[in-house]
Amino acid sequence: MKRIAFLGMAVAMAFSFSSCKKKSSEQFAGIDGDYVSGTPLSDRVDGANFFGSNVQRGQFSPVYFGFDSYEVSGAESAKLQQVASAVRDSGKTLIIAGFTDERGTAEYNRGLGERRALAVREALIALGLNSAKVQTVSFGSEMPADPSSNESAWAMNRRAEFGLVQ
Repeated sequence: MKRIAFLGMAVAMAFSFSSCKKKSSEQFAGIDGDYVSGTPLSDRVDGANFFGSNVQRGQFSPVYFGFDSYEVSGAESAKLQQVASAVRDSGKTLIIAGFTDERGTAEYNRGLGERRALAVREALIALGLNSAKVQTVSFGSEMPADPSSNESAWAMNRRAEFGLVQ
């Protein structure tokens, strides 16, 4: 009897959670000030600036991650310090984009990219950035820094990049 009750509760919880609509990590106000739709990235942004025309990128070095990890290593702390110092008093909104290598499913990679962006966000907030001025987005394995399929390319693709909203 207890098993049936437990099973009934589990089914009810699954249905209630599935009806909750979670805001996608891809929906952020950054690409030309509008929320991103569900269309493929290649159809809505240019390759030169995947954040959009109103976001300046390339000012800061990417933060790199180990395989299947979203832990910001101590070796990356100088990069975070530089970003925090430059952005802290600028009043601009910072967007952190999380990326993965090509291994894994699209869903898994999107989640891992989000966890990487959030880890960098939390580290920057700890360094004094205003949490309301730091947004995150995950591109997963889309738009790799190096499209090759080898260990050195995968290492370059496991990253978080920064963009400043103009």
